Amino acid sequence: MSRPLRLAINGYGRIGRCVLRALYESPLKDRFQIVAINEPADLATMSYLSQFDSTHGIFPGKVEQGVDCLIVNGKEIQVSHASSPEDVDWERLDIDILLECSGQYSTRADIQRFIDAGCPRVMVSHPGNSAHDVDFTVVFGINDTELTGKESIVSNASCTTNAIVPVLSILHDAYGIEHAFLTTLHSVMNDQPLIDGYHHADLRRTRSAMQSIVPVATGLAQGVERLLPALSGKVQAKAIRVPILNVSAIDLMVKLGQDVSPHTLNALLIESANRCPGLLAYSNNPHASIDFNHNPHSAIIDGSQTRTNGDGFANIFVWFDNEWGFANRMLDVASVWAERF
Repeated sequence: MSRPLRLAINGYGRIGRCVLRALYESPLKDRFQIVAINEPADLATMSYLSQFDSTHGIFPGKVEQGVDCLIVNGKEIQVSHASSPEDVDWERLDIDILLECSGQYSTRADIQRFIDAGCPRVMVSHPGNSAHDVDFTVVFGINDTELTGKESIVSNASCTTNAIVPVLSILHDAYGIEHAFLTTLHSVMNDQPLIDGYHHADLRRTRSAMQSIVPVATGLAQGVERLLPALSGKVQAKAIRVPILNVSAIDLMVKLGQDVSPHTLNALLIESANRCPGLLAYSNNPHASIDFNHNPHSAIIDGSQTRTNGDGFANIFVWFDNEWGFANRMLDVASVWAERF
C-alpha cells in the first residue's frame, strides 16, 4: 500500500476505544491511520477515557484535546458528535473503512445509511441481525481468505464466535463433531445496570450486574453455524454474565466422532496453537481470568481443564479477553480486506 489505510470509528465506547488503543500496540500500526471518530459524548470525556482505562490501564502514549479533535501521539483525529449517519460528511473524510463500534446498527437498511452517507466500506463489531444483513461475516483465521474486496458491509462476528469457531473447526477437522454445547461465562456489559433498575426488556438484565451471576440470551449457536455450516443443527449454547469487568470463558462440551484421550486432545490443540501464533494460545498453568486481561489472542485453551469421558465425549475450556482480542481481530480483518481492494 502506498499510504496508510484511513480508518474512522463510529461509536467510541468499549470496543471503539480498544481499537484505537490496540492500534498503537499492534504490528499493523504502520498500515493504519485513524482519521476520524464520531461519538455523541463530549470531547473532554473522550479525551479522558482515551488516557485512563480501569481495565486496560493508562494509555502508553500521549493523548491531548484539540479543537474538535483528539491528538494522539502528535496526530490529529477529527471528532464529530452526530447522532445519525447522515449528519457526518464521511465522503469528505476520504476514509477507506468505517469501523462501526456503537452496536446500534444491525440491519442492512440501517448499516446502508453509512454507505449512502459517503462511507465506501463498513465493518460492524457484531454479527448483525442475520447473515443477510451483511455481505460477509469474518472470523480471522477461518475464512478471511475468502474476502474479495468487493464487499461493502463486513461483520467481524462476535468475541465469542471468534473465540470458539477456531477450536470447533480444529476438532471437526480432526475427529468430526456430532454435537456441541457451549456455555459462555461472560464478563459484565453495559446493557446491565450497577444496581437493580428499569433498564431492559430482559427481566434478568434489570438486576445488578455486580451482585449476581445472570443468565442471558445468546445467538452464539447461530453464529457458529453461519461460519461452520457443517455443524448446522449440532450446536446449542447458553450464556451467563459473571460480575467481573473483563475476560470471559467458554466451557465446551462436545461429542466427537471417535474416542480420544485428554493427552491426545491437548497435543492436537498445542499443535494448532503453534500453527496459529497470535490467534490461538495454549496453557496448562493454574489460571484465573485476570491472567488474560489485555491478551490479544482470540482464544487461549486451558489444557489443565481438558477432560474426556469415553464414547467421544470431551470437555474443553477456552479463555478470551472479550474486548482486547476482538479489537485486535478487527484490525486484522481490516488489513486483509484492504489487500483485496
